[in-house]
Amino acid sequence: MTGHRMERLADSIRGILARVLCEEMRDPRVGFLTVTCVEVSPDLRHARVFVSRLGSASEKAASLAALNRAAPFLRRTLAREANLKRTPDLVFVEDPALTAGLRVENLIEEIHRDQPSRGEGPESETAGE
Repeated sequence: MTGHRMERLADSIRGILARVLCEEMRDPRVGFLTVTCVEVSPDLRHARVFVSRLGSASEKAASLAALNRAAPFLRRTLAREANLKRTPDLVFVEDPALTAGLRVENLIEEIHRDQPSRGEGPESETAGE
């Protein structure tokens, strides 16, 4: 498959799984989560589904465990709705982007707290011109 077609397929899988998780999953351990990305192997045998969920580390771990236990159900649903020749095995993993983004945001806030206020903001630069 070409790169563009693989991207469309991954996006289609992401959309179907997001809808199914929102509308059909009844496991309370899954909680409120977001399917952020899907990576499909070139042979379509495997798909890594990246999810993000706010909460403690134990809540996130419980969500991932519940999702991976429900993977056969989700795979059957995906096979029925996506009409694929071969439906990939699903593995759910935590998306590190949310954690990394929060870490960067905290570092930026820390830098701003540590810098003394010098009165040199964007307002004072334009006033001198």
